[in-house]
Amino acid sequence: MHVKSGDNVVVISGKDKGKKGRILAAYPKTGRVLVEGVNMVKKHTRPNANNPQGGIVTQEASIHASNVMIVDPKTGEPTRIGSKVVDGKKVRIAKKSGEALDK
Repeated sequence: MHVKSGDNVVVISGKDKGKKGRILAAYPKTGRVLVEGVNMVKKHTRPNANNPQGGIVTQEASIHASNVMIVDPKTGEPTRIGSKVVDGKKVRIAKKSGEALDK
């Protein structure tokens, strides 16, 4: 996958197109990601220890990883990703600015 947990991304297609958020979880087997504040759905829950009342809860649902792009740390625009070896370590870089994404 071209994204991983903690990356800042922008949604490039779907009902939430243009929204920005941070990746909360990545699911490589299914190729999906969970982005905060994006693809909100209402879910009916039973009463439990975390939510004694139960009822309808609004939470994020996953979207396909191909529908998000990394935000360039320098310009704040969506960018593709490349990789480069720096000091013996493989580092992800933003194609638009050449800025390293991994510290």
